[in-house]
Amino acid sequence: MTDAHGTSAVLTAALELTEQEPQHLDLAFTAVSQPCPWPKAYGGDMVGAAAAAAMRSVTDGKTMHSIHSYFLRPVDIGAEVLYEVELLRDGRGYSTRQVRAYQNGKQVYVCLVGFAVGDPAAAEFGPEPPDDVPDPESLPSSAAYLEPFEPGGSSTMTAESKAYWSAGRSFDMRHVQGPVYLRVEGAASPQQALWVKPFDPLRPVPGLTDEQRDLAALAYVCDYTILEPVLRVLDLPWAAPGLVTASLDHAMWFHRPVAGAFDGWLLYTQEAESASSGRGLGRGRFFTPDGRHLATVLQEGMIRPANPEIGAR
Repeated sequence: MTDAHGTSAVLTAALELTEQEPQHLDLAFTAVSQPCPWPKAYGGDMVGAAAAAAMRSVTDGKTMHSIHSYFLRPVDIGAEVLYEVELLRDGRGYSTRQVRAYQNGKQVYVCLVGFAVGDPAAAEFGPEPPDDVPDPESLPSSAAYLEPFEPGGSSTMTAESKAYWSAGRSFDMRHVQGPVYLRVEGAASPQQALWVKPFDPLRPVPGLTDEQRDLAALAYVCDYTILEPVLRVLDLPWAAPGLVTASLDHAMWFHRPVAGAFDGWLLYTQEAESASSGRGLGRGRFFTPDGRHLATVLQEGMIRPANPEIGAR
């Protein structure tokens, strides 16, 4: 089950930076937000580009170990965003960067990024992935799932959003419990899992090593589905009429080397931590097929259904 029409070029285009003269901080780059069928740009564009900008400012071999973000304003689609980097600290073992993003003269995003030398000889512990997850090749792709459904009807899916969900996001995404595009497939529970893999091999990104590109790619892709366990437990599909969502803040930790991780499938397990006051908190973990825990992500988002009583339970 492979979708032949998707391409990972959308991701690598989002990570391509053009160096600029800084206006506020120490270094500056521009990136262009990528197409999507929503009123605002995808939040992963900002996280991925900011991670790339921060990594380009660290030249002593340290690796990104965490990124903590706030989404301040909506970002225009297909337009330049200015990313300025502040060199907060460089120590022997750790470095810290702040990245601020600007568009139309206003700050739209801010993050802190941590870097570490690391100690390969240190003791290790990591959670185990679920042991009852089916093979990704046995699951339908998003394109295969959506193929029988026509735009319109009782949902807000358009021809553009169908194409985007099917093949417009650089990654083949296969839900274990079934997706939540048009209706919540499977149980309305607070847990879900999906397999993710680029549609085709990731292209080189100027200014980044392949491992840095893969770290930025992991930060980029996590935002697509991290609120889905909250939508699932609330029985809210993405295409529910009147539903409005937005990323508020995001934190991600990179525990183990990711070099080569996107040569195949990664398992992304997710859980809803809370839903209240019009906000939802999702937690996710990325695992390799052999069970290595690569990264953890937490994200809070605004979830505003047309019926305000949904999510108040």
